[in-house]
Amino acid sequence: MISRTTATGLATALGLFVPGGAAQAHPHVFVEARSEVVFDADRRVTGIRHVWQFDEAFTAFAVQGLDADGDGKLTREELQPLAQINVESLAEYDFFTYLQRGDQDIDFGEPEEYWLDFYGGKLTLFYTLPLAQPLVMDASKITLEVFDPTYFVAFEMSRDTPFELVSAPASCSLDFTPPPELDPQTATTLAAIPQDQREPSADLMTITETLSNTATIACK
Repeated sequence: MISRTTATGLATALGLFVPGGAAQAHPHVFVEARSEVVFDADRRVTGIRHVWQFDEAFTAFAVQGLDADGDGKLTREELQPLAQINVESLAEYDFFTYLQRGDQDIDFGEPEEYWLDFYGGKLTLFYTLPLAQPLVMDASKITLEVFDPTYFVAFEMSRDTPFELVSAPASCSLDFTPPPELDPQTATTLAAIPQDQREPSADLMTITETLSNTATIACK
């Protein structure tokens, strides 16, 4: 399985710093996500398209000082340098994206088609994560996981379309498995982790590493 580098915090991964007092518990950042599995005409998976919408608190901090023309609005052009920092820095954390066929890890290339925009007043990151090599779909299944194993970031998939197949053959299907709910005691323990402690204890990690949003794709 891919080495899931322990995230020292999404703030670091995004080239940002969470200000003191901005977030006091695990998780520190909340992301509503949607992911598309993209196929080409040759029945091959070529990439994953992500849409990640950040919570209001993180949005407010992340955009400080970015209004270059002082008009009170942030254009996609003004946000583009931050978008570049985002996608480049996230590589250290495997983009919180894990693709496997059986026991085989599928590698990704460099992010493409990335930008930041606002929707509903929230900062939203769009980017495509291409596969290093297109993956021909056979009778075996592949699994796609989107999550932060340290639970510094809480990924919640969109209720309407958490995962979607794009240009897939009609014989392909996708099943979504949400992460298990945390029991109240574990949630309370995680919430007590100080802000400057970027990852939970080894015991807690055995739990947070199970909190994946999982799509299983099969083609006949």
